[in-house]
Amino acid sequence: MPASPSTARAINDRLALRLLQQEGPLTAGQLKQLTGLSRPTVADLVERLTAAGLVSVVGESGEQRRGPNARLYGIVADRAQLAALDVRTESVSVVVSDLLGAELARASLPIADDTGTGPAVEQAVTLVERTAKEAGAERLHTVGIGAPGLIDPASGELRDSSGLPAWHRRLVAALQERLPARVLVENETNLAALAEQRDGAARDRDTFVLLWLGHGTGAAVVLDGALRRGASGGTGEIGFLPVPGTRTLPSARDCEGGFHSLAGAAAVAALAAEHGLAAEPAAHEPRAAALVRAAVTAPGDSGAARFLDALADRLAIGAASVTAVLDPGCVVLGGEVGQAGGAALATRVEERLRRMSPLPTEVRASTLGGGAVLRGALLTARDGAQDELFAAPGSAGGRDLL
Repeated sequence: MPASPSTARAINDRLALRLLQQEGPLTAGQLKQLTGLSRPTVADLVERLTAAGLVSVVGESGEQRRGPNARLYGIVADRAQLAALDVRTESVSVVVSDLLGAELARASLPIADDTGTGPAVEQAVTLVERTAKEAGAERLHTVGIGAPGLIDPASGELRDSSGLPAWHRRLVAALQERLPARVLVENETNLAALAEQRDGAARDRDTFVLLWLGHGTGAAVVLDGALRRGASGGTGEIGFLPVPGTRTLPSARDCEGGFHSLAGAAAVAALAAEHGLAAEPAAHEPRAAALVRAAVTAPGDSGAARFLDALADRLAIGAASVTAVLDPGCVVLGGEVGQAGGAALATRVEERLRRMSPLPTEVRASTLGGGAVLRGALLTARDGAQDELFAAPGSAGGRDLL
């Protein structure tokens, strides 16, 4: 059935807004060309979006030609402010941006192991409030959170997970209570994969696996452009994967003995020590990443080369297991360790995969590293806010801003 006039207007408006988001400011003529809509239809939608406060004139084009200049229309970036959080076991990082994702303020805060649940939650919430104030955001529209652990696919809530601080789960509820904002929570590795697909190493791939290598291990699976979470939200819990080379098997409550025991930060640091490597990490960086970076930048050091070879042997075990089941065609070595290893480590892992599996698989190093989680959280917040703000007036899901 043909769309009703109101539905057609909503579709046209969203199309125009997406083009303005992707291409930047455009003239009415450029919108006509890109959308294929008639000139009167484009004129009507520009008028509607301007009246709704979503679009405004941001300049003129044609300064170098004769005749009247055409108005350039752009999305009103300060229509909504967003926040993104990267919640680690011992720290919280936050960034505040406008509706288009331009950064307005950024901050981070370490949270010690012995900090109680209540004080830890208060410190984290206060950090968000203070950063929003610094950014001039009187009211945050949407907050995206990346956290370790499982996200319930039915409720979207962070589930209780063994080994994770209790304040993680309490933090989400506290932010929902203290902030007049929509709060979206996602597993940190899944957000890293989203960021690598949009802005990083997997921009040309709609099917790939991100192997997260940071303080811990994890994986994110993207198939045909869609992130796969599994029946319980546990797709990618590769730390529990039973692998050779460990002393025991993982249990339902402890990944010790699984792939984590080969590729987690502590295991990588121990492997580096066996090969005589030493390095000092930067702030908030796993020591393992500093060690891998030191090995990569010492190509003439035989100990460094042997360390990278041994690490590649370990990573190839996990990558081969994922490849045998999913055949993704591409594995991204993510997180701080994956980025530190760069092409030197990725090439080694790919060579081993080629010998272990008949399935052609390209291995790439992350270009975003540990920052991918925060970037993915911001992308999620931006998408959620735009979906709501760009909805037709009066439609389900629209906020009072429209």
